[in-house]
Amino acid sequence: MAETTITPRAKDYNEWYLDVIAAAELSDYSPVKGCLVLRPHGYAVWDLMRGELDQRFRDTGHVNAYFPLLIPMSFLSKEAEHVEGFAKECAVVTHHRLRAVPGGTGVEPDPAAKLEEPLVIRPTSETIIWHMYGKWIQSHRDLPILINQWANVVRWEMKTRPFLRTTEFLWQEGHTAHASSQEAVEETQKMLRVYEDFAVNVMATPVIPGIKSASERFAGAVETMCIEAMMQNGWALQAGTSHFLGQNFAKAFDVSFTSDAGVREHVWATSWGVSTRLVGALIMTHSDDTGLILPPALAPIQVVITPIWKGESEKEGAIAYADKVAAALKPLRVKVDTRDSLKPGAKYFEWERKGVPLRLEIGPRDMAQNSVFAAPRTGGGKFGIPVDENLKSTVEAKLAEIQATLYQRACERLAARTFRVDTYAEFKERIEEGGFFLVNWCDDAANEATIKEETKATIRCYPLDGQTPTGTCFFSGRPATHVALFARAY
Repeated sequence: MAETTITPRAKDYNEWYLDVIAAAELSDYSPVKGCLVLRPHGYAVWDLMRGELDQRFRDTGHVNAYFPLLIPMSFLSKEAEHVEGFAKECAVVTHHRLRAVPGGTGVEPDPAAKLEEPLVIRPTSETIIWHMYGKWIQSHRDLPILINQWANVVRWEMKTRPFLRTTEFLWQEGHTAHASSQEAVEETQKMLRVYEDFAVNVMATPVIPGIKSASERFAGAVETMCIEAMMQNGWALQAGTSHFLGQNFAKAFDVSFTSDAGVREHVWATSWGVSTRLVGALIMTHSDDTGLILPPALAPIQVVITPIWKGESEKEGAIAYADKVAAALKPLRVKVDTRDSLKPGAKYFEWERKGVPLRLEIGPRDMAQNSVFAAPRTGGGKFGIPVDENLKSTVEAKLAEIQATLYQRACERLAARTFRVDTYAEFKERIEEGGFFLVNWCDDAANEATIKEETKATIRCYPLDGQTPTGTCFFSGRPATHVALFARAY
């Protein structure tokens, strides 16, 4: 741990991000370019995210299923926008076995094992799922279908960054089928709010919910909704999306039902998802130059206890006392660090880098006073806690305070770096400093592309907070149709 030096954020934000991941032992690079190995600490964060989200999905009536990793290539050709959106990112399987290289060493695809139809490793599952829905849906009594899948996907990326953009990543994808457009739209909006609730109350991350511009819309969707989070450098990160697919996939795969009026109709669809890029969002929202900071709700270890002893004569008693404290704190996620190989200072350093929200130190004086010494990861100084019947409630209250502190800090940062600008000249002058920029906008894809080329900023969304456009577009001077949120983004 001590060998990993963390670059200060102010010096190089991108290097800082990579250093925090390495120091916290969240992930490592695999032999395959762009594919990440999630180390136990990093996977544990994702596992907690998955548990929180999965419960929310179940609470809103959804069930889990699993669909194949391999998709017939012809399926992607059935929905024109969809294939156009993903064609350049697809990995393709062409053979089903290898053979030894004749007269040489190693292996190669066996020419006799070439597939009649190539298979695509799923970049997303709309096509295979809508093929199956075509088999399952016949009547209005079969609707709605509310299915979620936890899976991995592959999108062949040229430029990768751990958690934020990798060739293979983990995610969940919800796919629902409905009897009416209104019902599908309500589902799209509901799941966006589920993501917003998770971001705010679990990730301690404020987000801006909104609607994507046509240029940024999911391939094959009628409308894409999103939540956008601000990282500490002022860049945006799309933290979740929910898509109203209309009848596009239902028509492409001929998924129809007989209504209660006896009329044959195509179903209405949604899809929605978040991925392991949320781990990246968590890192860049809360961490500091010392290392990772995790909100207690997503910390694999919420409390680490470090007993301190001098010599073998004190060791047994110190560990027994620490174990007693740990037992009193259950079911909080607690770890007692009894390693002999590290001095207390080295242990503190490691757990700070791994983002543990609260550290409890126990020395001979603390045991004599029947107390522990607490050090929050968010700072503010150490303080004593009596080991009595109120120990658990005291620690829980401190963890809740840490969670709230992290959210408040992120909200203050978002407010301080969200600007309203009226002219494109001002926008170009200020975009380098980072931040969210709210502007009056006249929807125009060509102008949107020009701004992206000139400034590397994109429309993150049209916010859903009730803002209404007034006057003229900051770029074209035409009457404004939207209030748009522009930012540079990961």
